[in-house]
Amino acid sequence: MLKMGEIQRLDKMIGNSGLGTRKEVKELIKRGAVSVNGAIVDQPEFKVDPYSDTVKINGSKLKYRKFIYLMMNKQAGVITATEDKREKTVFDVLPDFYKRFDLSPAGRLDKDTEGLLVLTNDGESIHELLSPKKHVDKKYFAILEKPVEKEYFSKIKQGIDIGGYVTMPAVLEIAGTECEVFLTIREGKFHQVKRMFEALGNKVAYLKRISMGNLYLDEKLPPGEVRELTEKEIKLLLGEKYE
Repeated sequence: MLKMGEIQRLDKMIGNSGLGTRKEVKELIKRGAVSVNGAIVDQPEFKVDPYSDTVKINGSKLKYRKFIYLMMNKQAGVITATEDKREKTVFDVLPDFYKRFDLSPAGRLDKDTEGLLVLTNDGESIHELLSPKKHVDKKYFAILEKPVEKEYFSKIKQGIDIGGYVTMPAVLEIAGTECEVFLTIREGKFHQVKRMFEALGNKVAYLKRISMGNLYLDEKLPPGEVRELTEKEIKLLLGEKYE
């Protein structure tokens, strides 16, 4: 979703690149440390085209990126929120550099659930990924307290009543032992995976999200760590919307 010819304020462009807080960026510009197309600019509100204008900070060319996309391997024990006075959040464990961006989680994972979480400042894409109309697949690995029963497969494929709501058809697969499964759902109701198995007379002992759409968790990424998505991964996440 990168668009050529997007005119914006100089301080906003620099801020989007993660080079400081809004106040720090304005001070940087007013000090005369920023040039546009070879000329010093000391006005934060100066208009630039991020894709055609050359912006340098202390002589070093600024590499602009409008949006940032992070993959987090969420660990258990933290909640999916931007801030909370009582609980540790996924934003509390972010490296300080990424806290400068106005990031939001694309969906949520329960406090005790691990795995793939996408954080981005691309609000439009978050909306698309979470829209009930889009039915983006979400695949989970679960360890159950009791072995899978044969009837689970057909019932989950038909839809499970989780208390006044019948889920969309989902896909259940054996992942290892009779207690280890993959479950792919196309919606994200509150505690949905846990409630589905509870409705079948079982309980989830461990839960980890391993994919959203075509984007899979990097298994080499340690729990609690983040990294930026590669160009290929962004395309997998956003599909044809990314150019």
